[in-house]
Amino acid sequence: MYYIGIDLGGTNIAVGLTDKNGGIICKDSVPTLREREYAEIIKDMAMLTLKVIKDAGKSLDEVKSIGIGSPGTPDNENGILIYSNNLRFRNAPVRSEMQKYIDLPVYLDNDANVAALAESVAGAAKGFRHSATVTLGTGVGSGIIIDGKVYSGFNNAASELGHTVIVSDGEPCTCGRKGCWEAYASATALIRQTKEAAAHNPESAINKIVNGDLSKIDAKTSFDAARQGDETGSRVVSQYIKYVGEGIVNVINAFQPEILAIGGGVCKEGEYLLKPLREFVDKAVYSRDVAQTQIRVAQMGNDAGIVGAAMLGK
Repeated sequence: MYYIGIDLGGTNIAVGLTDKNGGIICKDSVPTLREREYAEIIKDMAMLTLKVIKDAGKSLDEVKSIGIGSPGTPDNENGILIYSNNLRFRNAPVRSEMQKYIDLPVYLDNDANVAALAESVAGAAKGFRHSATVTLGTGVGSGIIIDGKVYSGFNNAASELGHTVIVSDGEPCTCGRKGCWEAYASATALIRQTKEAAAHNPESAINKIVNGDLSKIDAKTSFDAARQGDETGSRVVSQYIKYVGEGIVNVINAFQPEILAIGGGVCKEGEYLLKPLREFVDKAVYSRDVAQTQIRVAQMGNDAGIVGAAMLGK
């Protein structure tokens, strides 16, 4: 049997057909055009699903289920997307709408949870029963796998670890609180930190890298400057790694996963990020006298949403 995974994002809808191990056989995508009503978007999801199955040379009878990963808060049991700030979805009956077009079981979960499931099934956490995945992007996404299953809490709203506070009364967060991990450890936060440092240190290599145009600063800029031996860039990177580390220590202290996978564009820095991060975490975790959590770069990349969503139906 085969499985359909749908990665419903604010920019694109990506659909893939996978085997039982999460291997992608065929995939395709279309723009979400998120300003539309949910019924139109879900119809596009269904039509693209049928196209992918056909393009793969398979029949609907060979497909066991459809899984959907979406930003926001899902009601997994009833297949309803309660709310998504990236889409015009509020109490959207995703399952029943999909089943108007395709008579298959439909599963729904948060996009960060399905990314964690993808890493558990086919990525960096494959072979481990207890894992965590943290994605450093526009925000900080996180998912927890306990005994091979996604941990969602009693109300399907668990694992929002980006909104745990690491600095009391700190930087404002999009959620309305101050000092959230996301406000310090996301790629967005790193860009803000780099711009602030460059503005106060005009002689820094950061300014040279972007030719004095601070709007060109991205999540790589401070790392590039640090590699050149720039003091300001090194200071930004060092502080950023501490912010990331503080949140990871909280995750480990709370859940003790065997492995924690870190995803997002920042992780392209590889060991330049991971080596000092591991050193910080090793010194800061509470249970230092027992087996320690491994920290690795996530492997699934842009396919995580498809693979994790598909595996919801296994």
